[in-house]
Amino acid sequence: MSDQNPYEKLGVSEDASFDEIQDARNRLLEQYSGDTKRLEMINVAYDAILMDRLRMRQEGKIKVPERIRFPERLVQAPAKESPTKSELSSAWLQRIIDKPTPRDVLLPGAWYLGLSAISVFYQAGGDQVLQLALVLGVSIGIYFLNRKEGKFGRAVLLTLLGLIVGLITGGLVAGLLVPQMTFISMTANQFSTVLTFILLWLISSFLR
Repeated sequence: MSDQNPYEKLGVSEDASFDEIQDARNRLLEQYSGDTKRLEMINVAYDAILMDRLRMRQEGKIKVPERIRFPERLVQAPAKESPTKSELSSAWLQRIIDKPTPRDVLLPGAWYLGLSAISVFYQAGGDQVLQLALVLGVSIGIYFLNRKEGKFGRAVLLTLLGLIVGLITGGLVAGLLVPQMTFISMTANQFSTVLTFILLWLISSFLR
């Protein structure tokens, strides 16, 4: 059997395809799984065939599929590039920005619209009404954010940030616009509260 060429040892012809050669090798390895010497002979024959095919390829006699890996040619996987800052930023935005259904937008919108109306038109209680409305607005924002993914801590954080930004921005804008808006009977605190409700509505609807 030592006089046989590698093709004969695997039981394939010299014009056999690579799939046929691999199938023959796998079949023999399974057949002689307990015979160490026979297994070594099979692998040596297989490697010899691959080397022969590589030589023929270099001489331009055959075309070897790229998926075939030769013993002396180790294909190294390309190093995985670390994500860029823009990719990280995009991933962060995708995690926090929501694609709400119409119901997810309209339901909190109806609550904040009602609170805004109370803040503007119910003036008997003064600032106490505004404070109570803000407390309700914060609770509504936390509720709608938390029910999306059940992350209560993040819901509280985003809602409180919206409250702070809304009140600060509303106070600054109200100081500039309200004196000029003589046709609207609204105090600076009322304007600031309504602007805060708009921001809380946007956060509870379009963030998660």
